[in-house]
Amino acid sequence: MALNLYWMQAGSCGGDTFSFLGSEKPDVPTLMQGLDVNLLWHPSLSNVSAPEHKRLLDSLDDGTTSLDLLVVEGAVLRGPAGTGMFDARGGRPRKDLVVALARRARYVIALGTCASFGGFGVAGEIDATGLQFTRAEHGGLLGQDFRAGSGLPVVNLAGCPCHHDVLGGTLMALLAGAELALDEYQRPLDWYGTMVHQGCTRNEYHEYRVEEEAFGEKGCLFFHMGCQGPLTGGPCNKHLWNQRSSKTRVGVPCFGCTSPEFPADSPFFATRNIEGIPLALPKGVKRAHYMAYKAMAAAAAPERLKTRSTEV
Repeated sequence: MALNLYWMQAGSCGGDTFSFLGSEKPDVPTLMQGLDVNLLWHPSLSNVSAPEHKRLLDSLDDGTTSLDLLVVEGAVLRGPAGTGMFDARGGRPRKDLVVALARRARYVIALGTCASFGGFGVAGEIDATGLQFTRAEHGGLLGQDFRAGSGLPVVNLAGCPCHHDVLGGTLMALLAGAELALDEYQRPLDWYGTMVHQGCTRNEYHEYRVEEEAFGEKGCLFFHMGCQGPLTGGPCNKHLWNQRSSKTRVGVPCFGCTSPEFPADSPFFATRNIEGIPLALPKGVKRAHYMAYKAMAAAAAPERLKTRSTEV
Protein backbone atom coordinates (compact mmCIF):
# COMPACT_ATOMS: atom_id res chain seq x y z
CA MET A 1 0.00 0.00 0.00
CA ALA A 2 1.44 3.34 -1.07
CA LEU A 3 2.46 5.84 1.60
CA ASN A 4 1.04 9.34 1.35
CA LEU A 5 3.32 12.40 1.42
CA TYR A 6 2.14 16.00 1.62
CA TRP A 7 4.76 18.70 0.96
CA MET A 8 4.01 22.20 2.23
CA GLN A 9 5.91 25.43 1.63
CA ALA A 10 5.54 28.07 4.31
CA GLY A 11 7.62 31.28 4.53
CA SER A 12 10.52 30.29 2.30
CA CYS A 13 12.43 30.71 -0.92
CA GLY A 14 11.77 27.15 -2.13
CA GLY A 15 15.49 26.35 -2.21
CA ASP A 16 15.03 22.97 -0.53
CA THR A 17 12.69 21.89 -3.32
CA PHE A 18 15.25 22.83 -5.95
CA SER A 19 17.94 20.98 -4.01
CA PHE A 20 15.82 17.84 -3.84
CA LEU A 21 15.09 17.99 -7.56
CA GLY A 22 18.86 17.80 -8.08
CA SER A 23 18.97 14.26 -6.65
CA GLU A 24 20.87 11.91 -8.93
CA LYS A 25 21.45 8.54 -7.29
CA PRO A 26 18.59 7.83 -7.17
CA ASP A 27 16.71 10.62 -8.89
CA VAL A 28 13.40 11.79 -7.41
CA PRO A 29 11.00 9.61 -9.49
CA THR A 30 13.11 6.49 -8.85
CA LEU A 31 13.29 7.24 -5.13
CA MET A 32 9.54 7.77 -4.82
CA GLN A 33 8.71 4.66 -6.82
CA GLY A 34 11.21 2.57 -4.88
CA LEU A 35 9.74 3.69 -1.56
CA ASP A 36 6.17 3.36 -2.87
CA VAL A 37 5.43 6.97 -1.92
CA ASN A 38 2.35 8.73 -3.28
CA LEU A 39 2.99 12.48 -3.54
CA LEU A 40 -0.39 13.90 -2.60
CA TRP A 41 0.66 17.50 -3.11
CA HIS A 42 3.67 19.65 -3.85
CA PRO A 43 3.21 23.38 -4.59
CA SER A 44 5.59 23.31 -7.56
CA LEU A 45 4.89 19.85 -8.95
CA SER A 46 1.18 19.20 -8.43
CA ASN A 47 -1.44 20.09 -11.00
CA VAL A 48 -4.83 20.10 -9.34
CA SER A 49 -7.48 22.78 -9.11
CA ALA A 50 -8.02 24.88 -6.00
CA PRO A 51 -11.31 23.08 -5.14
CA GLU A 52 -9.60 19.68 -5.52
CA HIS A 53 -6.77 20.79 -3.25
CA LYS A 54 -9.25 22.01 -0.66
CA ARG A 55 -11.04 18.65 -0.71
CA LEU A 56 -7.69 16.91 -0.21
CA LEU A 57 -6.87 19.12 2.77
CA ASP A 58 -10.29 18.52 4.28
CA SER A 59 -9.86 14.76 3.94
CA LEU A 60 -6.41 14.93 5.57
CA ASP A 61 -7.73 17.18 8.32
CA ASP A 62 -10.59 14.85 9.23
CA GLY A 63 -8.54 11.66 8.81
CA THR A 64 -10.39 10.32 5.77
CA THR A 65 -7.09 10.29 3.85
CA SER A 66 -4.10 8.96 5.77
CA LEU A 67 -0.98 11.09 6.05
CA ASP A 68 2.25 9.17 6.42
CA LEU A 69 4.76 11.93 5.71
CA LEU A 70 4.42 15.67 6.21
CA VAL A 71 7.32 17.69 4.81
CA VAL A 72 7.34 21.40 5.69
CA GLU A 73 9.72 23.70 3.85
CA GLY A 74 10.21 27.23 5.16
CA ALA A 75 9.60 28.99 8.45
CA VAL A 76 6.14 29.22 9.94
CA LEU A 77 5.01 32.85 10.23
CA ARG A 78 3.09 33.79 13.36
CA GLY A 79 2.78 37.54 12.73
CA PRO A 80 1.18 39.93 13.00
CA ALA A 81 0.53 39.71 16.72
CA GLY A 82 0.30 35.92 16.74
CA THR A 83 -2.49 35.72 14.15
CA GLY A 84 -0.43 34.11 11.40
CA MET A 85 -2.23 36.20 8.80
CA PHE A 86 1.02 37.29 7.15
CA ASP A 87 0.89 33.84 5.55
CA ALA A 88 -2.68 32.71 4.98
CA ARG A 89 -4.46 30.50 2.49
CA GLY A 90 -8.15 30.97 1.83
CA GLY A 91 -8.42 33.15 4.91
CA ARG A 92 -6.88 30.46 7.13
CA PRO A 93 -3.44 31.06 8.69
CA ARG A 94 -0.96 28.56 7.31
CA LYS A 95 0.37 27.98 10.81
CA ASP A 96 -2.99 26.47 11.81
CA LEU A 97 -2.90 24.15 8.82
CA VAL A 98 0.60 23.01 9.77
CA VAL A 99 -0.59 22.17 13.28
CA ALA A 100 -3.63 20.29 12.00
CA LEU A 101 -1.63 18.19 9.51
CA ALA A 102 1.23 17.52 11.95
CA ARG A 103 -1.26 15.99 14.38
CA ARG A 104 -2.37 13.57 11.64
CA ALA A 105 1.05 12.66 10.27
CA ARG A 106 3.01 9.53 11.03
CA TYR A 107 6.29 11.40 10.43
CA VAL A 108 6.93 15.14 10.34
CA ILE A 109 10.04 16.50 8.61
CA ALA A 110 11.20 20.11 8.88
CA LEU A 111 13.13 20.59 5.66
CA GLY A 112 15.78 23.30 5.76
CA THR A 113 16.99 25.62 8.50
CA CYS A 114 13.97 27.94 8.33
CA ALA A 115 11.52 25.09 8.95
CA SER A 116 13.81 23.63 11.61
CA PHE A 117 14.75 26.76 13.56
CA GLY A 118 13.02 29.80 12.08
CA GLY A 119 15.94 31.19 10.12
CA PHE A 120 15.92 34.70 8.72
CA GLY A 121 12.58 35.93 10.03
CA VAL A 122 12.87 35.10 13.74
CA ALA A 123 13.80 38.61 14.82
CA GLY A 124 11.39 40.47 12.54
CA GLU A 125 7.76 41.41 12.76
CA ILE A 126 6.75 38.34 10.77
CA ASP A 127 7.64 36.39 13.96
CA ALA A 128 9.00 33.31 12.20
CA THR A 129 9.59 30.03 13.99
CA GLY A 130 10.58 26.48 13.25
CA LEU A 131 8.23 23.57 13.78
CA GLN A 132 9.68 22.52 17.15
CA PHE A 133 12.48 25.05 17.74
CA THR A 134 12.86 28.82 17.60
CA ARG A 135 16.56 29.17 17.01
CA ALA A 136 18.09 26.94 19.72
CA GLU A 137 15.08 27.19 22.05
CA HIS A 138 12.99 24.04 22.17
CA GLY A 139 9.29 24.61 21.55
CA GLY A 140 8.60 26.38 18.28
CA LEU A 141 5.15 26.12 16.74
CA LEU A 142 4.23 22.61 17.89
CA GLY A 143 5.70 22.68 21.40
CA GLN A 144 8.53 20.65 22.88
CA ASP A 145 6.28 17.72 23.81
CA PHE A 146 4.94 17.15 20.28
CA ARG A 147 5.27 13.68 18.86
CA ALA A 148 4.10 12.47 15.46
CA GLY A 149 2.10 9.26 15.06
CA SER A 150 5.32 7.22 14.94
CA GLY A 151 6.36 8.54 18.37
CA LEU A 152 9.20 10.59 16.88
CA PRO A 153 9.46 14.36 17.33
CA VAL A 154 9.89 16.59 14.30
CA VAL A 155 12.94 15.44 12.34
CA ASN A 156 14.98 18.55 11.54
CA LEU A 157 16.92 18.43 8.27
CA ALA A 158 18.75 21.73 8.58
CA GLY A 159 20.63 23.47 5.78
CA CYS A 160 20.19 26.45 3.50
CA PRO A 161 19.28 24.47 1.53
CA CYS A 162 19.24 20.93 2.90
CA HIS A 163 21.36 18.58 0.78
CA HIS A 164 19.14 16.34 -1.35
CA ASP A 165 20.89 13.16 -0.18
CA VAL A 166 19.99 14.00 3.43
CA LEU A 167 16.28 14.11 2.63
CA GLY A 168 16.45 11.01 0.44
CA GLY A 169 18.40 9.06 3.06
CA THR A 170 16.04 10.16 5.84
CA LEU A 171 12.98 9.05 3.88
CA MET A 172 14.59 5.67 3.20
CA ALA A 173 15.53 5.21 6.86
CA LEU A 174 12.13 6.18 8.23
CA LEU A 175 10.12 4.08 5.80
CA ALA A 176 12.40 1.07 6.29
CA GLY A 177 11.78 1.26 10.03
CA ALA A 178 15.47 1.88 10.79
CA GLU A 179 16.39 3.60 14.02
CA LEU A 180 17.12 7.27 13.34
CA ALA A 181 19.36 8.65 16.10
CA LEU A 182 18.90 12.39 16.59
CA ASP A 183 21.10 15.03 18.20
CA GLU A 184 19.96 17.67 20.71
CA TYR A 185 18.42 19.71 17.90
CA GLN A 186 16.59 16.68 16.47
CA ARG A 187 18.89 16.41 13.46
CA PRO A 188 19.90 12.89 12.32
CA LEU A 189 23.36 12.06 13.63
CA ASP A 190 24.24 10.20 10.43
CA TRP A 191 24.43 13.57 8.66
CA TYR A 192 24.87 16.14 11.40
CA GLY A 193 27.09 14.22 13.81
CA THR A 194 30.33 15.34 12.15
CA MET A 195 31.67 18.85 11.66
CA VAL A 196 31.77 20.52 8.26
CA HIS A 197 35.49 20.93 9.03
CA GLN A 198 35.95 17.16 8.86
CA GLY A 199 36.62 16.34 5.24
CA CYS A 200 37.63 19.89 4.34
CA THR A 201 40.53 19.85 1.88
CA ARG A 202 42.10 22.78 3.79
CA ASN A 203 42.44 20.87 7.08
CA GLU A 204 46.23 20.75 6.99
CA TYR A 205 46.39 24.52 6.68
CA HIS A 206 44.13 24.77 9.71
CA GLU A 207 46.28 22.45 11.82
CA TYR A 208 49.39 24.52 11.15
CA ARG A 209 47.55 27.84 11.27
CA VAL A 210 48.41 28.87 7.76
CA GLU A 211 45.77 31.53 7.39
CA GLU A 212 43.92 32.98 4.44
CA GLU A 213 43.40 36.73 4.71
CA ALA A 214 41.90 37.41 1.27
CA PHE A 215 39.81 35.41 -1.19
CA GLY A 216 41.77 33.43 -3.74
CA GLU A 217 44.56 32.32 -1.44
CA LYS A 218 45.11 28.71 -0.41
CA GLY A 219 44.93 28.59 3.36
CA CYS A 220 42.53 28.11 6.28
CA LEU A 221 39.41 30.28 6.20
CA PHE A 222 38.66 29.99 9.93
CA PHE A 223 41.01 32.52 11.49
CA HIS A 224 40.19 35.63 9.43
CA MET A 225 37.49 34.85 6.84
CA GLY A 226 34.63 33.79 9.11
CA CYS A 227 34.51 30.08 8.29
CA GLN A 228 32.17 28.21 10.64
CA GLY A 229 33.29 24.74 9.56
CA PRO A 230 35.00 23.80 12.86
CA LEU A 231 31.89 24.91 14.78
CA THR A 232 29.12 23.46 12.63
CA GLY A 233 27.67 19.97 12.40
CA GLY A 234 26.70 19.15 8.83
CA PRO A 235 27.28 16.90 5.82
CA CYS A 236 28.75 19.46 3.38
CA ASN A 237 32.16 17.79 3.00
CA LYS A 238 30.63 14.33 3.37
CA HIS A 239 27.95 14.65 0.69
CA LEU A 240 29.33 16.98 -1.95
CA TRP A 241 27.14 19.19 -4.10
CA ASN A 242 26.91 17.80 -7.62
CA GLN A 243 29.04 14.96 -6.19
CA ARG A 244 32.15 17.12 -6.43
CA SER A 245 32.14 20.35 -4.43
CA SER A 246 31.43 22.30 -1.24
CA LYS A 247 31.89 25.89 -0.15
CA THR A 248 35.27 25.36 1.45
CA ARG A 249 36.54 23.33 -1.51
CA VAL A 250 36.03 26.33 -3.78
CA GLY A 251 37.45 28.84 -1.30
CA VAL A 252 34.23 30.13 0.30
CA PRO A 253 33.84 30.07 4.11
CA CYS A 254 31.22 27.83 5.66
CA PHE A 255 28.31 30.04 6.78
CA GLY A 256 27.13 27.62 9.48
CA CYS A 257 23.77 27.29 7.74
CA THR A 258 22.82 24.04 9.51
CA SER A 259 23.07 25.70 12.94
CA PRO A 260 20.05 26.86 14.98
CA GLU A 261 21.48 30.39 15.20
CA PHE A 262 21.83 30.83 11.43
CA PRO A 263 21.99 33.50 10.14
CA ALA A 264 24.37 35.05 12.66
CA ASP A 265 24.25 38.75 13.48
CA SER A 266 27.95 39.11 12.65
CA PRO A 267 29.35 39.43 9.08
CA PHE A 268 29.77 36.19 7.13
CA PHE A 269 33.28 36.94 5.89
CA ALA A 270 34.99 38.09 9.09
CA THR A 271 36.08 36.12 12.16
CA ARG A 272 35.27 37.83 15.45
CA ASN A 273 38.43 37.88 17.54
CA ILE A 274 40.33 39.51 20.37
CA GLU A 275 43.95 40.22 19.47
CA GLY A 276 43.87 37.57 16.77
CA ILE A 277 42.28 34.85 18.93
CA PRO A 278 38.85 33.78 17.59
CA LEU A 279 36.01 34.30 20.07
CA ALA A 280 34.43 30.99 19.07
CA LEU A 281 36.87 28.09 19.08
CA PRO A 282 36.53 24.74 17.29
CA LYS A 283 34.06 22.46 19.01
CA GLY A 284 35.59 20.62 21.96
CA VAL A 285 38.75 22.76 22.12
CA LYS A 286 39.66 24.56 25.35
CA ARG A 287 41.02 28.10 25.05
CA ALA A 288 44.22 27.52 27.05
CA HIS A 289 45.10 24.42 25.03
CA TYR A 290 44.25 26.22 21.81
CA MET A 291 46.52 29.20 22.49
CA ALA A 292 49.48 27.01 23.41
CA TYR A 293 49.03 24.56 20.55
CA LYS A 294 48.43 27.06 17.78
CA ALA A 295 51.55 29.09 18.58
CA MET A 296 53.66 25.94 18.30
CA ALA A 297 51.80 24.69 15.22
CA ALA A 298 52.35 27.93 13.31
CA ALA A 299 56.07 27.81 14.08
CA ALA A 300 56.28 24.20 12.88
CA ALA A 301 54.35 24.70 9.63
CA PRO A 302 56.09 23.05 6.64
CA GLU A 303 57.47 25.44 4.06
CA ARG A 304 55.24 23.96 1.33
CA LEU A 305 52.18 25.09 3.31
CA LYS A 306 53.54 28.54 3.97
CA THR A 307 54.22 29.02 0.26
CA ARG A 308 50.94 27.33 -0.70
CA SER A 309 52.82 24.89 -2.88
CA THR A 310 51.09 21.78 -4.23
CA GLU A 311 54.43 20.03 -4.78
CA VAL A 312 55.33 17.20 -2.41
